Amino acid sequence: MNVSTKAAPDGATRGLLITWAVLMGLTLITMASARLAGEARLEALPLWSAGLLLATTFFKAHRVLMVYLGLHASTPAWRGAFTGLTLFTLLLVGAGYLVAQAA
Repeated sequence: MNVSTKAAPDGATRGLLITWAVLMGLTLITMASARLAGEARLEALPLWSAGLLLATTFFKAHRVLMVYLGLHASTPAWRGAFTGLTLFTLLLVGAGYLVAQAA
């Protein structure tokens, strides 16, 4: 007889669920900061809101890389390379935002 019982989540599943909840919370914070920026929909975000967006995006990308893609178990060189590429990409986005604000 095949009996299926529900067991408590193990440590890995619990870690994934906690990471997912943190990522969802950060997404809500990012959405709220964009909504607090003003009523005009075609207006650019203020600098504080764009900075918050980029900071939360970096943290979220770092968590996805480390937890979901398993880079926490890889060598420091791989972790550093992917973290550096993520940071470089977000710095390019931030620079583009600043150039657009200045224009």
